[in-house]
Formats: sequence, structure tokens, C-alpha cells
Amino acid sequence: MSEVSGINLNRLAVFVAVVEAGTLAGAARRLDVARALVTTHIQKLEAELRATLLVRTTRSLSLTEAGRAFYEASRAIVEQAEAAIESARCHGGEVTGTLRVTAPMDYAATVVAPVAAALTQKYPSLRIELITADRVLDLVAERVDVGIRLGWLADSSHQAVKLGSFSLRLVASPGLLRAGGLPKSPQDLSGRPMAAFSVLNKPVQWTFAGPQGETEEAFFIPVFTADSVVALKQVVLAGAGFGVMTDFTVSEDIEAGRLIRVLPQWRLPEGGIYAVFPASTQRALKVKVFVDALRTHVEQAKH
Repeated sequence: MSEVSGINLNRLAVFVAVVEAGTLAGAARRLDVARALVTTHIQKLEAELRATLLVRTTRSLSLTEAGRAFYEASRAIVEQAEAAIESARCHGGEVTGTLRVTAPMDYAATVVAPVAAALTQKYPSLRIELITADRVLDLVAERVDVGIRLGWLADSSHQAVKLGSFSLRLVASPGLLRAGGLPKSPQDLSGRPMAAFSVLNKPVQWTFAGPQGETEEAFFIPVFTADSVVALKQVVLAGAGFGVMTDFTVSEDIEAGRLIRVLPQWRLPEGGIYAVFPASTQRALKVKVFVDALRTHVEQAKH
């Protein structure tokens, strides 16, 4: 089934890889073939179609109008073929194929990467591509199989499964607390410096719940703002400000004494850990295996 109407269907997969990788070299790495072979496939595909699909310069590639239309159709064909192949393999119980996962940077490094490493060792035919980003990616446009989302889900057409929950911790370095004093209540925090997570709606305003059910608000001064939790953590460790971070991000630092949990008797809001899927995606075995492994890891981490 390699040809239809004189078009070699294998070239469609190469063309899709080139568009999504952005370069011929990137597509070659993704497909694990020589760059020269990728170039040959594209040249022959354009000859078979009698149309120019890509405009190539020394540094970039861009799609022609014909190329954009052909890419959308080709991507659909390639995805259907991959799904059919994977479905046939899954009937034999084999976990195979490439699983594309996206997750926030800190959670990807702390939790997702170890789980993924264990799965690739258990299933040699499984490949995992981990895309780390603290911004929310478009799962369909990025061809992502599973998106790991933390916090509170916004309404969307995607399907979601809750894997667990996390707690937020107010933390500071020992040096910062020695210099400014240990707060006795959330009111003592107002005006204190904070390394703020800019992705949040109100990154320097936090509501604390007390041991008797009372609530108090604190308003920090944003001395440093970033969209990366990894960067914020380094600022907090350096003693430049307080930070509100997830339990899995700072638990080791608290145990080692590099950070101190401030006002532990006062609680901050909890958030959920979710696996999100494109609504049109049929759950493949590789997706189920990954989600089950991640859920088990999350449950065990709570004990």
C-alpha cells in the first residue's frame, strides 16, 4: 500500500516530519534516517505532485499555499495509519510507538521523567517524547497524546482524568528569615518580598486558612517575577524572597534545611494533578500504561 495514484505514501510521513520539525535535519533525527534521504523524499514528492510544497532557504523552511493544504491532509492520513498500526499491535498486548507528553517543567523533571524512564525500560518498543513548558500547549496542534496539568482546570473540549492532588507551601531561605524575622501570622507577610509566578492571576495575593477555620490574606511585594518555577526556586534558595511552591517541588529542600516552610499551621489552597487528552483521541494502550504508572506514583508519594 505504499503507492496511491502514483504517490509514494511513505513520503507523506517524511513531509509531515519535516513540517513539524521545522528543518530537514530535525526531521532526519526524528525519523532516525539520513538527512540526504529526507531531502530525496521531499524532492520526489514534489515531483510526483508536480507542485512546490516547501520554500527552502539556508536557515529555514516555509510552506507554500499548496504545501499548507497538503500538510493538513497528509497529517490526517499519517495519524490514521499510525493509529491503525498501533491498534493492531495493542491487540497482542504490546506497548509500542511514540508517546508525546507535555508537563510543567518542575513536575516533568521531578515526577514525569522518572516514571517515563521506568516505562521505557519495561517496554523496549515504547518511545516517550517529553515536552516541558510552564505554559499550556495546544494538544491537537502539537500532536500531544497526554498533557499533565496542575491546579484548577479551565473549561475545554478535552477529556481529563484526575491523578491526585498537591499542596502549596510557603517557603523561604534561612538567611531571609534571619534578616527579616519569622512571621507569626499571614498578616506579618504583607509587604515582604516574593518571587512570584507570573502565570497566576494574582501571584502576590494569597489566602491562608488557619487551624480554627479562619482566613487571612497576605499581599507580598514582587521583587522577582518569572513564568518558570525552576527559575523562581533558585531565587528563593538565594534568599531574595518568599515563594509559594508545590510540595513536590520543595520537599527535598525542606528536609535538607535549604528552605524552611513558613507558617505550617496555615494552609494554602490545594490543586489537582490531571491527565488531559484531546477529545477525539482514542485511548491507546501506551497512553493507558503511562497514565496508570503516573497515578500509582502519585498515590505512593502521598504515603
